[in-house]
Amino acid sequence: MKVILLQDVKAQGKKGQVINVSDGYAQNFLFPRKLARVADAQVLTELKNREEANAFREAEDRKAALALKEKMDQIELVFLTTGGADGRLYGAVTSKDISEKLEAEHKILIDKKKIDVGNIKVAGEYTVSIKIYREISASVKVIVKA
Repeated sequence: MKVILLQDVKAQGKKGQVINVSDGYAQNFLFPRKLARVADAQVLTELKNREEANAFREAEDRKAALALKEKMDQIELVFLTTGGADGRLYGAVTSKDISEKLEAEHKILIDKKKIDVGNIKVAGEYTVSIKIYREISASVKVIVKA
C-alpha cells in the first residue's frame, strides 16, 4: 500500500515522503496514530502543488536576499566613540550596535545574531560579515573613529 507520511517515522521515512508499506502496518500502526494517509491521486496532486509552491517561495526569497546583498555590500557605517590616546575605545562596537545603526540609517532589519563580529575595541576599519540567507552573506564596512 502506498502512503504519504504526515510525520517522520523511524526506519520508514520523513514527513511528506511517499512510501510503500504492508497493509497491516498501515492499518494497525500508521493510520490510528495519524502518521500517514493513503496516497491516492488527490493527495499526490496536493503534495506536488505544495512542493511547487515551496520551490517558488524559495526562489523569491533567494532573489530578494541577493538584491539585499548587493545593497549591503555598498554600505559603510561610521561609529564615533570615545577612546584613549592609543586608539583603544572605552566601550566596544558590538553586533547590536551595528544592527541598530543599519536599521536607523538604512531601514534594514537584521537580527544581531546574524552579524559575525566580535567586540571591536580599537579604532579603525573593519569588514563585517552578515548572514542574510542560507548561503548568502553580505559584507559591510565598519569605520570606528575615536
